[in-house]
Amino acid sequence: MNFRRFLKRRNHSAHTVKNYLNRLKHFVVWLDVPLEKVTPVKVLAYIDHLLDKRLKPSTINYHLLSVRQFYDYLSHEEGVAVGNPVRRGQALRLPKPLPRCLKEEELTTLFGAIKRPRDRALFLLMLRSGLRVEEVANLTLEAIDLARGRLLVQHGKGGKDRVVYISSDSHQALVEYLQLRPRAKAKQVFLVEKGPYTGKPLSVRGIQKRMEYYARKTRVTVSCHHLRHTMATQMLNADADLATIQDLLGHTWITTTQRYCKVSNLKVQRDYYKAMEVVMHRTLPE
Repeated sequence: MNFRRFLKRRNHSAHTVKNYLNRLKHFVVWLDVPLEKVTPVKVLAYIDHLLDKRLKPSTINYHLLSVRQFYDYLSHEEGVAVGNPVRRGQALRLPKPLPRCLKEEELTTLFGAIKRPRDRALFLLMLRSGLRVEEVANLTLEAIDLARGRLLVQHGKGGKDRVVYISSDSHQALVEYLQLRPRAKAKQVFLVEKGPYTGKPLSVRGIQKRMEYYARKTRVTVSCHHLRHTMATQMLNADADLATIQDLLGHTWITTTQRYCKVSNLKVQRDYYKAMEVVMHRTLPE
């Protein structure tokens, strides 16, 4: 399908391309008119249809984005004389919750339950190196430099490469897993260990299911992305520079990283008392 190639040329990951195509399929199946006759009013009806299915506003906006991209493709790549029926103002307004990070006692409970060397290594890489779940799934053996304590994240979000560093505890966990890792043709680090797909790369969904398992087991409200949020907040509380955290997380915009300042209460508290000491010393009479 040419649309698939169009998405790949835009440096979308295989996981993202799959989601785009799946959402577009839902739209096409729902339609009762030809694609070239879809109007903004029809798109509004589709939004109502998705709302009736109780989809989240963010999910609905992803559906609209997929449809918009498809019409851009038809117009610019295929030369089809068709306007884009998805208007920018049609996207649903979204709340902007602060990133959730785990408390120290939650981390202790969670990692106390993670005994399998593979799982411990991959989740520690998220917590200590700030890797996204897709980046862990795609991590290859050749990208790891244990001697220098770093690894190369290749084709991260937006197709960008970056270097991140490995903490001593994640280094140890990674070494322990690699010593037990079965021989396989797959270049990816983390492999399926049981069942018919043994030796195959562990998928994004497979990693998420492991986290869901540990969340149920420990009753800790946690997702893979919460580990990344926690890493950023912990580094900020340890007085790491905001630009450093931006580079490590692979954020394009510093404003994305700045959101962590709102949940970094320890740093705010320290900065407040430090500044207040200076203020009181200057303003109060002897």
